[in-house]
Amino acid sequence: MLCSTIEHATLSPMLADDGYLVERLRTGDDTAFEELVNHHAGPLLAVTRRILRNEEEARDAVQETFVAAFRGISAFQSESRVSTWLHRIAVNCALMKLRIRVRREADVDALLPHFRPDGHQDHSSVSWSESAEEILQREQSCALVRQCIDQLPEPYRVVLVLRDIEQLPADVVAEKLQITRDNLKVKLHRARQALRTLLDPHMRGAAL
Repeated sequence: MLCSTIEHATLSPMLADDGYLVERLRTGDDTAFEELVNHHAGPLLAVTRRILRNEEEARDAVQETFVAAFRGISAFQSESRVSTWLHRIAVNCALMKLRIRVRREADVDALLPHFRPDGHQDHSSVSWSESAEEILQREQSCALVRQCIDQLPEPYRVVLVLRDIEQLPADVVAEKLQITRDNLKVKLHRARQALRTLLDPHMRGAAL
């Protein structure tokens, strides 16, 4: 039942934050849980898709999100936003699935700038009129940038998604990924450099 509700809800726009549903859940309202799923499944599925890049796992993560939310409803703080609370749970569920994959960390060095002994780059970078972050904000360029993000080795892709797309605070991302903040800074810097390398052929002489 929950899977089919999530399937239907992907086409439903998220309504205004609906803390009133939480109170109904606490009182045992049978329709409140289905309404909560209908209102929030779509945006949460978008989050888990960006992290996992696997449709089945993304949907499973959303399902697990709502199960965890239902079980933890008594701990929900009414002054918080329901959407923020669910987003945090969804990110945790998606990251847990990533850990279960037990993937070998791929090398990102091939995508970073290479320098000759004299200190000059092997292939000089061309100045862009906009940063990658600015390009990402433009609708017509989102698909290209996301395709390039998907080509990053997974540990770096996840760091970039959580910090630059989901815009989670650095301390939160470091805690979720179980790495130090300094390690996070290094990974994020390398991920951004690698993304620029992937975008560079599209940017040379092309107006995005």
